[in-house]
Amino acid sequence: MARVMELRHLRYFAAVAEHLSFTAAANSLGVSQPPLSQQIRDLELEIGVNLFERTSRRVTLTAAGEDFLRSARAILVQAADAVDRARTIGTGTAGILNIGMTSSVLVGPLGSLIRSFEQQYRGVDVRIHEMSPGDQIIALKSHRTDLSFLRSPPDDPDLVREIAWRERLCIALPAGHPRATASSVSVDVFRDERLISLRLESSRFAEEIFRACVAKGFTPDVSQQVREASSLVSLVAAGFGLAIIPEFVGRLHHPGVVVLPFDPPFLSADVYALHHKRKGPVVDNFLTLLRAEATGMARSFQGRSEA
Repeated sequence: MARVMELRHLRYFAAVAEHLSFTAAANSLGVSQPPLSQQIRDLELEIGVNLFERTSRRVTLTAAGEDFLRSARAILVQAADAVDRARTIGTGTAGILNIGMTSSVLVGPLGSLIRSFEQQYRGVDVRIHEMSPGDQIIALKSHRTDLSFLRSPPDDPDLVREIAWRERLCIALPAGHPRATASSVSVDVFRDERLISLRLESSRFAEEIFRACVAKGFTPDVSQQVREASSLVSLVAAGFGLAIIPEFVGRLHHPGVVVLPFDPPFLSADVYALHHKRKGPVVDNFLTLLRAEATGMARSFQGRSEA
C-alpha cells in the first residue's frame, strides 16, 4: 500500500533539519524519539531518497534534503496561513460583505456605520452596490449581495427583515414659498401643490406615499418622477413643485430649499435591513454592530432647517 505524505511528516522533518538532532527535535515536538525516527524513514521511503546523512556523531542534510527543506517550509507556512484564514472567515473577521442600497439610504447613518465596521473588522472587504429597490431584492436573492437596506421592503418568505433605524418624512419646498417660514406643514398642502416623486413603478416607498395621500381624500398632482431621492431636492430648487423626502436627505445642503417636518406626522421613512435566513458570520457581525449603535444613529429631526 502506498504511503501518504502528511503535514506532520513535514513538521517532523523541518524540526530535525532545524536542530540536526533527532533527540532535540523530539523534545521540541513533544514526542519520543523512536516514532520521530520512524516518521522520517517513512518520508524518505516515500520520496525515494535520503534526506539526512546519519552518523553516530552527527546528523546533516543531504543536497536533496536541503532542497526539500525549502519546499517543506513554504508548504507549512501556506498551511498555517490557510488555517488562520479559515478561522478568521469562520468568525466573520475576514471576508467580503456586499451591501445593496440606494443613495438616499447612504446619506443617513449607514455611511458612518460602515466606516465603524471597517475599523473594527479590517480583514473584511465591504463593497457598496447602489441600485434600485427592485434590483436590490434580485441581487440579494441571487446571492450577489449579502445585505440590503430598504425603506419599504417586500414580504418575502426567503428573506428576513429587521429595523435598521427610525427616520421621519419631511417636506422640501423652495425658500421663497409662502409656507417656508412656518415651523411645520401638513401633508394636506399637496391638495393644492404639485408633488415631485420617486418613480411609482419602481419604488414601493413612493407608491406608499401616493396611496396614503389618496387615503386622505386627494390624489396628488405628480409633476416629475425621478430615480433617486437626492434628485427630488434639486427639482424643488428648480421650481417643479414640492417633495416628500426622508429626514436625512433633508439634511443635505442645497441653497434655496427649506425642509420642514410634517405636523401631524405623515408616514415614516424607517430603514430596514434585509438578509437571508442562513446568513454568514460577516453579516452577523455587521448586524450586531448595527443593533448596538441603532439607538444613537438617528436623532429626531428638530424644527425647520435649510437644506
